[in-house]
Amino acid sequence: MSVEARESGEAQANGPALNREILDAFGVLVKQLAGIGQSIAVSFRVAPSDLLALVKLDGVLAMKELAQRMGCDASFVTAVADGLERAGLAKREPSQRDRRVKNLVLTQEGIAAKERLMQELAERMPWCYALDDTERECFLGLLKKMLSSHGPSADSAPETASDSRDATVRSE
Repeated sequence: MSVEARESGEAQANGPALNREILDAFGVLVKQLAGIGQSIAVSFRVAPSDLLALVKLDGVLAMKELAQRMGCDASFVTAVADGLERAGLAKREPSQRDRRVKNLVLTQEGIAAKERLMQELAERMPWCYALDDTERECFLGLLKKMLSSHGPSADSAPETASDSRDATVRSE
């Protein structure tokens, strides 16, 4: 057996273990990021979701657009806007083009808070201090590649042993 064939076979055999290690490490990273976000939100005296909105807000933004950027329902953004307004970080204004549309606008305090927030995130996110510029560029490229990949759909998920037994029982 050639070296290439042996290495390919080892890679396939190690695939599930490697995938499990990646999944475990990713889970730890997500938990770490959530903890960092929670800690920063407390220091800014806002909810973590309000903090996310602060990151996503650029200038004037329709609340519906903010919901899309945050990946949440538009009705939830109302609660986020309430929190940001209570903290003095943003205010709601009617759209100039369509008065039915409400925009969320950062206040001067909100702009300053966003700058502090971005600095805090840069200091505390693991890729900011653990990776050099080349590694961060590679990491970003890998993230973009994974996010743009459509992967297998739920319909084409691999069949499990219990799925095939169920299909056999149903066909009998």
